[in-house]
Amino acid sequence: MSYAVTDWVNYYAYTTPDKVAMRELPSGRNFTYAQMDERVGRCAAMLRAKGINKGDRVAYLTLNSTDTMELIFACWRIGAICVALNFRLTPPELKFILENSETSLVLVDSPFTMIKDALEGNCCVKDWVLTDGMGGDSEYENLLAEVEPIYDMIDQNLEDQCMLMYSSGTTGTPKGVIITHGMMYFSNASAVSAAKPEADNVSLSNMPLFHIGGLNVTALPAIWIGATTVIMRMFDPALTLSAIDNDTFQVTTLFMVPAAYNALKAMPNVEDINFSRIKIALCGAEAVPVELVKWWMEKGVTIQEGYGMTETAAVGCMLTKEFIPEKVGSAGKSGIHSRIRIVDASGKTCAPNVPGEIWFKGACVTPGYWRRPDANAESFVDGWFRSGDIGRMDANGFIYIEDRVKDMYISGGENVYPAEIENVLFQMPQIREAAVIGVPCDKFGETGCVYAALNKGSELELIEVQAHVATQLAKFKHPNHLRIVSELPRTASGKVQKFILRENFNAE
Repeated sequence: MSYAVTDWVNYYAYTTPDKVAMRELPSGRNFTYAQMDERVGRCAAMLRAKGINKGDRVAYLTLNSTDTMELIFACWRIGAICVALNFRLTPPELKFILENSETSLVLVDSPFTMIKDALEGNCCVKDWVLTDGMGGDSEYENLLAEVEPIYDMIDQNLEDQCMLMYSSGTTGTPKGVIITHGMMYFSNASAVSAAKPEADNVSLSNMPLFHIGGLNVTALPAIWIGATTVIMRMFDPALTLSAIDNDTFQVTTLFMVPAAYNALKAMPNVEDINFSRIKIALCGAEAVPVELVKWWMEKGVTIQEGYGMTETAAVGCMLTKEFIPEKVGSAGKSGIHSRIRIVDASGKTCAPNVPGEIWFKGACVTPGYWRRPDANAESFVDGWFRSGDIGRMDANGFIYIEDRVKDMYISGGENVYPAEIENVLFQMPQIREAAVIGVPCDKFGETGCVYAALNKGSELELIEVQAHVATQLAKFKHPNHLRIVSELPRTASGKVQKFILRENFNAE
């Protein structure tokens, strides 16, 4: 049986028209649900005037902005598919995505006009619409003013595709993850069930909206429940603390990656910030160091670790508050609309606490990759999606994220999961952030190399690292190399790019 898609913005414009839907930093723009509904309608009419119809692809190359949110909901209103573009990619990388998705129109933020200039006339895109993302005099604003809003959503079903998000492409050409209206609906339902946000909540959206975490953990869920989202152009630790401390905004809900929480922790004024309004503080994208969770708990902020992927619309499992601090270090149990198995190399379910690959099934899981039958054949087994991540599940169903399959290395015949070592390294006061990779070793086949960024004024030697690790981990897990760096290379979503670290090590 197929169910019709509902228009979230239009619904709240009808039920709570004067409620603030979006606030924007630093422009200061505020839009009620009634105002957002009209602007979404104008954007939808603008797209129609440009020849965009149901099933056509429309992309955004923008910093975070209320414009971005309007475009997404406008695409959905007319049945178009919204393509999220990572603004940190090069023109050739973006050209591949635009050509692969056959995108017809791109909304371009003013910082990226040079990318537009490099691609315009050199790829399939027919229309480029410029905005400044701040409500100033721009082509986008002028086009919205020229049309009458469309308020009625075209008939669609939950199985219909609504977005395309591309993988980072670090292991080959990027894959377009198909995201459906049903995935968005059930992922938000799962998040509400686990985190229990309320309509008076205010979420801070400071992670990139082209990433599933930034988009579908704070920004879209706020609209789904009729709450308010405060949208920052991009993550900035000083501005984030200022927004949290702002008595006008009344921020209650956060989602950040571990590196962002760590950046806030390092700010000189963090002790002066009022965190008492924070009800929900979510963290994900990579394993969350236990010591980081403990530090924030002392500030009254209870970080809830969660785990999901683009392929699951950001939802998989979440540690609920009643199990903190007892189960700190776990990503919790699977969501109400997700099923999770831990599977060994033969495809059998692992015994409790035995590491294996994490497999997903459920209403939040993608139906597949855009025009990639080869990737679908490799990623799905009897309806289960293979995540490529390593985890374990205890006897009570709590899931612990160990590492990526590709990041695991074998030392002396033993599997080593770098995230376990990194968690221990994070306890060292000298270390601001650290990543471990497996590197060739004549004696053991592979051994660990630590890349560490240090706190200001700190020094660190390999012997100190080994002495600390020896207190908690088996000998075969001890790293035998140390590299000090100013910072770790990260994707826009905050994940450490370990392939760059491997390339750097091999080039030495």
